[in-house]
Amino acid sequence: MSAGINLARYTPKIPDWPESERPRERLIKFGAAGLSDAEILAILLRVGNHETTAIDLARHIINDFGGFRGLDSRSVAELCEVAGVGPAKAAQIKAAIELGKRLFLEEAAPQSKVESSEDVFKLVSPHLQNLNHEVFRILLLTSRNAVIADKVMFAGSLTESIVSPREIIKEAINQAAASVVFVHNHPSGDPAPSNEDKRVTSHLKQACEMVGVNVLDHIIVANSKYYSFADSGLF
Repeated sequence: MSAGINLARYTPKIPDWPESERPRERLIKFGAAGLSDAEILAILLRVGNHETTAIDLARHIINDFGGFRGLDSRSVAELCEVAGVGPAKAAQIKAAIELGKRLFLEEAAPQSKVESSEDVFKLVSPHLQNLNHEVFRILLLTSRNAVIADKVMFAGSLTESIVSPREIIKEAINQAAASVVFVHNHPSGDPAPSNEDKRVTSHLKQACEMVGVNVLDHIIVANSKYYSFADSGLF
């Protein structure tokens, strides 16, 4: 046998596969909906590593990280710990997941008003689900509850030292907002407010309303669940 490919370890590369089995060609011919999760991810990865194909690498990533939701919660640095995934591939994966979130938001865009806590949850949950750290956002609204903007204000546990009423009031005035809705997430999966959540919310609400900015609600998002201060009678 010639000194070349070790047939015992050789894995055919995707370009060597029959055309009907290649993910990109299958997508072009049949559409993306017919592809498996691993095939979709393999198209993003383009190539595998020196030991495996892009599809095998994609299967490994999906299994190790618990699907696309798991990938969403991991950082670029964590993805780069996988053999065969460098910063470029990790960035492509994160960008594709963000693209899916933004598509979801575009589909929800015709609803330009928020008239209930559920409306708020549907609007912001794609940005807050699967995060492993807390983020505090505000929705800035017109007098008719039309959304002017959705702003990330702070990252970190909800405390008075982190969340500044001055920054929220400044943003509301700059956007000429008549009212605001506070939103933050609980990575624990439990949407129930802590005593600190209640205390800080009361403090922020009083500060905003002293300068004429009405606070309509505070929504806590925990994956697929949420808690509304207004619905619970705390407002």
